[in-house]
Amino acid sequence: MVGSMTKPENNVRMLTERVSARYVDLDSWPIKDMLAAMYEGQLAAVAAVRPVLSDIAAAAEDAARVLGHSGRLVYAGAGTSGRIGVQDGTELPPTFDWPSERVLFLMAGGFDALVHSVEGAEDSEENGARAIRQAHVGANDVVIGVAASGTTPYTIGALRAAREAGAVTIAVTSNPGAPLLKVAKHPLLVKTGAEAIAGSTRMKAGTAQKIVLNLFSTALMVKLGRVYRGLMVQMRATNAKLRHRAEAIVREIVGCNEEEGARFVEQADGDLKLAVLLGLGADEATASAALARHEGNLRSAIADIIPHHG
Repeated sequence: MVGSMTKPENNVRMLTERVSARYVDLDSWPIKDMLAAMYEGQLAAVAAVRPVLSDIAAAAEDAARVLGHSGRLVYAGAGTSGRIGVQDGTELPPTFDWPSERVLFLMAGGFDALVHSVEGAEDSEENGARAIRQAHVGANDVVIGVAASGTTPYTIGALRAAREAGAVTIAVTSNPGAPLLKVAKHPLLVKTGAEAIAGSTRMKAGTAQKIVLNLFSTALMVKLGRVYRGLMVQMRATNAKLRHRAEAIVREIVGCNEEEGARFVEQADGDLKLAVLLGLGADEATASAALARHEGNLRSAIADIIPHHG
């Protein structure tokens, strides 16, 4: 019989736990056919994100509004979902120079749970709420709760406590009616449906979670002025590889040669935005003042002091 392996909880439609008729004989197929069918499922996961784009946009707009100069991005989750949240957040400092002290991970079972299963760690709402309180989450913070089932007590407790503390709260799940959706200001329901292996949400649901978080955090960083013309202009040139990339970015925007690009980056002490403005002809004081005036938005700074550029 094909259907659900678990009883619905709180009227949740546990689509991620259902046995799919499409994959019921998966173990009897040749590997090539198995892979083709699972690949088909991954494409379906990508397509499932599309209906949620406007909701992701609203969450990113709200997050950008409250983060200011001190707010934090907080990822809360357990198991696979928690690990996907950690993966997204840890990429923000090197890619966008997002301050590492302004990204926080609340993982059921602690950081040991990133590489080892910590049984029972996710079963307490109070543990999630306590983690929020201990982190002193407040109105300038953004808390993202990720749970494929949408029923994980730890993540529900964390999101509920964060909302009570005044934080912007975002839920990412794949099951309609999930309680996690009810405790978030921005509920993001991505209907990925039954998995190739029933309940193995590291597959379709996990793929969709990765896409949603990538879209959200990247849109947020762009909104906060950390990208200009598709380039990572907030990146700091802290090693040889990144310095070469920084010089290439300056050359792309300014239209200068290799030697000049290196000189501008050196003069700006690795600050790409400042290096670009120097390359466009501004002196250091004027460039720094323009960036401060426009809260680091390079496009606005260029329009202010070099209005005829581009």
